[in-house]
Amino acid sequence: MQSEREIVNTEKIAARRLSLEEVTELGVKDRLFVSADTAELKLPDCYVPAFLTKAGKDFEGGSITARTVFQEEVSCLPDAEDEAGVYLADEDGSETIEVLQSAGVVLDLALFVPGGDKGSLTALYAAARQAFGADIVQIWRQGLKEVPDVKVDIFEEQIPRGRKGGDSPKRDRRAIDTYPTRADFIEFSAGWKPVVEVHRPVVDDTPTI
Repeated sequence: MQSEREIVNTEKIAARRLSLEEVTELGVKDRLFVSADTAELKLPDCYVPAFLTKAGKDFEGGSITARTVFQEEVSCLPDAEDEAGVYLADEDGSETIEVLQSAGVVLDLALFVPGGDKGSLTALYAAARQAFGADIVQIWRQGLKEVPDVKVDIFEEQIPRGRKGGDSPKRDRRAIDTYPTRADFIEFSAGWKPVVEVHRPVVDDTPTI
């Protein structure tokens, strides 16, 4: 029978455990390591690369929250002796930790297939399997829907605050796309909302000589 460590793909790295005070000096771009042990996947004594969800100095109460490279949010108390702690890679570190490696990437895409008939979809899946290997490319969820042949502008518009009747809300274009297939996959900024409008090409009526 295989042991858990023989099944899990990990890498041993030299690291040092950080105190809460050291964590407060880190920013959102600093790579650190937090426990990979979650309710869904029990991996005691194993760590995963992560980044703070906000600058360390902005956390209060001794608890910090980090987002792992697998897009899971983990909260922990760096100074709690009964918790796994937060680590930083350090060649001179006094400890060695096991870091969970990535097996690959699950793609959650909005693919537009012109015509969208069964033959073209079959060819698409066959090409993916040929490129990456049979039984490697697995279709876990397939949502097919017809899309109208219309081009749209996808904006994000600032949510107005305070009294009505003030300045017009600010707007930024995020994409021009065939019917808003992409809007479902865009992460809009906090305080902004998605706006989808039929695309109207800009006409330059500047007189020319």
